[in-house]
Amino acid sequence: MRTDILERYENSKKIYENLGVDVEKVINTLSNVKLSIHCWQGDDVRGFETPDSSLSGGISATGNYPGRARNGEELRMDLDKALSLIPGTHKVNLHAIYAEFGDETPSRDKIEPRHFEKWVNWAKERGLGLDFNPSLFSHKMADSGLTLSHPCPEVREFWINHCIASRKIGEYFGKELGQTCLTNIWIPDGYKDTPSDRLTPRKRLKESLDRIFNVPTDSRYNDDSVESKVFGIGVESYTVGSHEFYLNYSMLNNKLCLLDNGHFHPTESVADKISSMLLFQDKLALHITRPVRWDSDHVITFSDEVREIAKELVRANALDKVYMGLDFFDASINRVAAWVLGSRNTLKALLEALLTPNELLSKIQDEGDFTRRLVLLEELKTYPLGDIWDYFCELNNVPSREEWLNDIKDYETEILNKRGN
Repeated sequence: MRTDILERYENSKKIYENLGVDVEKVINTLSNVKLSIHCWQGDDVRGFETPDSSLSGGISATGNYPGRARNGEELRMDLDKALSLIPGTHKVNLHAIYAEFGDETPSRDKIEPRHFEKWVNWAKERGLGLDFNPSLFSHKMADSGLTLSHPCPEVREFWINHCIASRKIGEYFGKELGQTCLTNIWIPDGYKDTPSDRLTPRKRLKESLDRIFNVPTDSRYNDDSVESKVFGIGVESYTVGSHEFYLNYSMLNNKLCLLDNGHFHPTESVADKISSMLLFQDKLALHITRPVRWDSDHVITFSDEVREIAKELVRANALDKVYMGLDFFDASINRVAAWVLGSRNTLKALLEALLTPNELLSKIQDEGDFTRRLVLLEELKTYPLGDIWDYFCELNNVPSREEWLNDIKDYETEILNKRGN
């Protein structure tokens, strides 16, 4: 432990303890948080099935920074580098398009656990968990913009079977790794212009989901969630899987309703939704991102929105009830640095939330002393969070502050720049 970091930590610890915050307990709590770090930042959401095909489903990764991962070995190598600079032990989130087939290329509705053995072996060696997502985009059977709500039974059948296969893969992950896998279903279905029938596509989606979830998986190993969206590129006027649809479906069918803070209207607050969700469901799933005017999935910064989400999770005592996934993809900057920055900012927001004297603030609010509440909340913004963060990084044997970027630059020179893409 560096002497300067330890000294600053001890001094800052006293400042927080004056407000009744147990800083050592905070450090222990944060050490047990598991983020689900998304693999698709490393290769621009291309996957290994047809990596040269164009993206669809409203997904777009812009930029041409050198060093994109081109196969599973490179992607896992990049994840190893990122994870070595992120404090804590976490999970990795996979999409179905990251299957590794070898000489065969089965249809997407025929994928099996064996196609992910390399991922499982890699995760097992590192003590990581894996989460999973069926990939209902960038495929000829999704070219119309409709999948589980498609009017053609054959198209729906294809995607139903793909989702069933994906849930079996999620169950396999959970069994092999001893950590429950969250298998999350998101679909791009919708219409660019005003629909003449909103109800029927949603009926078809409900029937498709019913069939998918009627195939049992062991809840010890696999949890299911459904993810909404307000709109997407190409489906600006109508999204079949809206928040209202999935909120009702998840409640009636005992599934998790996943909230992505890039999938709502810009004036909506996902932080504000968390307490309402947790009153009626035991668990919650999140995708944390940074939208800029629309669902553009920018790298997570230490923004007010992310900080408020973290505060709500801590205030609700929900850190052990939430699957916290990250979701962004930026091809305009170093992709490994993006992983590290986004993950560290999310953990930093959680640290700030844990260092907040929430019991005191709640008491002040109940007493109606709103002046004191506002003053304290404002003063806390300049409390020495950074000193506690540096100590936390040192405890986890990762660089503090911006020092980690030096490792990334060395990795870029030695590995990424030699990939030729």
